[in-house]
This record gives sequence, C-alpha cells and structure tokens, in this order.
Amino acid sequence: MNLTLGAPLTLALLAGNGFFVAAEFALVAARRPRLERAAAEGGRAAAAAVAGIDELTLTLAGAQLGITMCSLGLGLVSEPVFAETLAPLFHAVGLPGGASHAVAFVLALAVVTFLHMVVGEMAPKSWAITDPERSATVLALPFRAFTTVVRPVLAALNGTTNALLRAIGVDPDGARDVSRTPEQLRSIALESRRLGLIGDTDLTLLTAALDAPRAPLAGLVVPVERIVWVPAAATPQDVIDAAVRTGRTRIVLRDGTGRGQARMVHLRDAYLARARGEDTPAGELAHPVPAMPVGTPVGEAVATLRHHHSQLGVALTPDGRVAGLISLDDLLTTLLTPS
Repeated sequence: MNLTLGAPLTLALLAGNGFFVAAEFALVAARRPRLERAAAEGGRAAAAAVAGIDELTLTLAGAQLGITMCSLGLGLVSEPVFAETLAPLFHAVGLPGGASHAVAFVLALAVVTFLHMVVGEMAPKSWAITDPERSATVLALPFRAFTTVVRPVLAALNGTTNALLRAIGVDPDGARDVSRTPEQLRSIALESRRLGLIGDTDLTLLTAALDAPRAPLAGLVVPVERIVWVPAAATPQDVIDAAVRTGRTRIVLRDGTGRGQARMVHLRDAYLARARGEDTPAGELAHPVPAMPVGTPVGEAVATLRHHHSQLGVALTPDGRVAGLISLDDLLTTLLTPS
C-alpha cells in the first residue's frame, strides 16, 4: 500500500479511534438528568445517549471494541506504510538496506504512536470530559448505530467475560449491589480532594449532600397559613387567577377536613381546560399529593416525591393533620447547598 492511500486511511483510523474514546468518556461523565430533560423535549440524540447509559456495560464494550479495531488497523496499515515510505529516503542518504528499514520502522512506530495518543486518545478524551452532555448528544446517534450493528458480538464478548469471572469465583453482577455508607463516601470525597481530583467547592457540596439527607423536614415545611388554596369546586379561571396573584404554578385544593388527603391542580391544566371552553371543576383536574410525617428525613422525602413524580408533598403532624407543604425544589436545594 502506498502513501497516497495509506495517509487518508491513517487519518480515518485516528478519527475512528477518537470517536470511540470520546463516546466512552462522554457517556460515563454525562449528567443523566440533563440528557433526560433534553430527551423529554424531543431530542433524539439525547434519548439515544440515555439509552446508552441505561446499558452502560454493553456501551463500554462497544467503545472498547471500536478502539481495539482502530488501534489494530493503525498497527497493520499505518506503520508499514510510513516505514516503507521512509526506508528509501534513509537508504538514499547512505544507510545500508537493513539499517534504513530498521530506522524507518522505529521512526514510523514513534510517529503513529504519537498521533494515536494525542489525536486518537488524549484530545477526544479532554473534549468529552470538558462538555460531556454536548459530547454525548453529538456522538450518541452514530455510536448507538454502531453498538446496534455489533450487538451480537458484544453480547458474546460480555458472556465470555462473565463466564471467566465466575470461573475464578467473581460475581460479575456483584458491583451493582455494592452500597456505600455516608462515612465511606465522605472518605472518598476527602481523598479525591487531597489528590486534586475535585476542588474545595465540590468537596463542600458533597459533604453537605451527605449530611443533609438525615435532617428532618421540619425546617423546610411551608406553614398551612401560607399555602395557596382553592376549593375543589373552583373553576379553571379561579385557578388561573390564584396562580397569577401568587406567582405559583401549582395550586393546592382544600378539602375542608384538615387531614392529609391533599390534591394539587397545575396551572397548565387550568389553561388547557379554559382553552377548550370547559368549566371543569378544579377537583377533576387535580392530582394526588403524597403525604409524609413531618419528621421524615430529607433524603427519604426526596425519594418519596420522585417515586410519585410529584413536585409537592404534604407534611403531616403525628395526629395526621396537615402541618404544611414541602416542595421538591426546596428539598434538593437543601441537599446540594452547603449550610
């Protein structure tokens, strides 16, 4: 193979290697919630990235397969092409045939290795880590197409790997069940800061996030007297007026009992009902609001609201009466904001 064909092929292999490296690091480093929001807004690339994260073991195997293929291609094609191109030049300046081939091979190996490390590894890795969500979105569709095509090969490789691990007494699925105590996670965070992997701000946020889940809800509850209520018989226009007056997009319905059967109507649903010309009572537009004791830890409350896909929750007194309202935004702010 001559240089005319070998040089473009080398560039293609370097680009392919960089593509797989960037895809691997982007999907590992990307923040899933951001991708999920983009996917919910109709982003096909973001949805493909989320799908890749969902089956990360297979995804990483696909990236490793692609990197291995490109690296082998560089060794089989690029190094011989450059060596054969350089050897006559060294021979022309007086080196013996054997020496010219040896020097040309070493120089070709050094050049290809340098290009492989810088262009095919380090540069794409740095780009992917710098902006992982954007990188994952840009690369997700073609990378997802590649893993779909080679899925049988990846399944066979994963199966073989798992069988070898089980043969030596290692459970390949065991890592999924490993949990860490807050003390262990705090130790990991401190060690990461000592090694310079995270900054002081990140350490403070992580420490606050580890401490906050055990704190009770009491300090985050919006008292009953400050809750924006409308009766269940309120019209969509009544809900809209209450939202405009208070600046809230979620309005709580009052059931008159003071117990924990609270429901909520969203401003969006009231607008849709009005646009359809319907006079649907707010009670028929409302959704249940999860209730929990006022002493519930913050971390448990977040899990409860997310399980019910709700932005609001009701805090109950020990006798089952409504103590106030809690919002997912306030809970997450407590988890992520240092005290």
